[in-house]
Amino acid sequence: MKTAVIIDNGAFPKKEYPRYLLRQADCIICCDGALMKYFRNMEAVFGRERMPDLVVGDMDSISPAARKRFTGKFVHIAEQDTNDQTKAVTYVVENITEITDIYILGGSGEREDHTIGNLSLLMEYARKFRNRIHIEMVSDWSTAFAVTDTTEISCGIGRSFSLFSPDSSLTIKSKGLEWPTDEVVFDNWWKATLNRASEDTVRLEFSHPSVALVILD
Repeated sequence: MKTAVIIDNGAFPKKEYPRYLLRQADCIICCDGALMKYFRNMEAVFGRERMPDLVVGDMDSISPAARKRFTGKFVHIAEQDTNDQTKAVTYVVENITEITDIYILGGSGEREDHTIGNLSLLMEYARKFRNRIHIEMVSDWSTAFAVTDTTEISCGIGRSFSLFSPDSSLTIKSKGLEWPTDEVVFDNWWKATLNRASEDTVRLEFSHPSVALVILD
């Protein structure tokens, strides 16, 4: 069981939990535009210099100073149909063996359009990789991940719990939430947000295999 952390060019985490994930990672990958931001925070996280293992992206936003300082491997993926986060996730899944968990840091903050796009991509990854690997986006404010069918989530009583889906035909019956989602029609983003766990474990029962995004505080 090995973990990879991907650093996006959003808000670099200041709180201990995402920084703990970074320190514990077996492999650290920076999207190209995030490399200098990583360098600025590296010693505060590790107490020393710890170069990322890879820099992945189309290399259109990496500074000359960051390029000069980096001593590891550049993975240049020129296509423009996906963003650098997706390039990095795909590269990890397809090329680094034994990785079971990917944590994305810096995927939110600074720009709302990037935040919404990056969060929605978690659902695309769940579809594409068929749950072969667990992928979460972690920030100072939340943990987000996608689910594709009936599941149980251990989250603890009182934890904030928001649920999103692009599938308006999907019904998700819930057990363990303060406000059940059984009657929710997922035809807008807000419909199952700002809920709260009333039990330690929340059960979500899908009417059919689909995809949903869970965001916990």
